[in-house]
Amino acid sequence: MVGFIIWAVVGCFFIGEGIFSFFAKKATGFWANSKMFEVNDVKKYNHAMGKLWCFFGIVFIALGVPMLDGQNSPSGLISAIGAILEVIVLIIIYTQVIEKKYRKR
Repeated sequence: MVGFIIWAVVGCFFIGEGIFSFFAKKATGFWANSKMFEVNDVKKYNHAMGKLWCFFGIVFIALGVPMLDGQNSPSGLISAIGAILEVIVLIIIYTQVIEKKYRKR
């Protein structure tokens, strides 16, 4: 139970990041410690980032549900492997959809 609570708190952090992105005045970055590219429409870019982070957080929390089966349950692997795959999909969506659409050329 404690593991799921911690997992859900982390998921709520990502949802909070999405809400922050919705209301940000400057373009919110995706990669840590890297220079942000120029964005052609900051408001639409931030809304896309907000949706991405909120959806990521909700799916992340849902992936943690198998942790409620108990300690040392093999269903915990669903959470771990699912989270890895979710991060890969997150990166692909950001680089192939959002960044391509909103990068100023």
